[in-house]
Amino acid sequence: MSALRFIRKDVLSLSQAELAAVAEVSQGTVSKWEAGELTPSLDEMSRIRTAAIARGVDWDDRWFFDAPVDEARA
Repeated sequence: MSALRFIRKDVLSLSQAELAAVAEVSQGTVSKWEAGELTPSLDEMSRIRTAAIARGVDWDDRWFFDAPVDEARA
């Protein structure tokens, strides 16, 4: 699973469109992040982090680079 997909689905429980609104990008951009075709900018990552913290998430910046390995899937 891509790091951005992990953040979107497992951390924030958002659709691509909802994450796009948080990051102030298009849904297509989120799709490209998840496919590894694009990388979010520092400003976009900051908006995602800020939204997660506002939702009470115990945030870890490492998630932007490496999604945690799910032991059940490994």
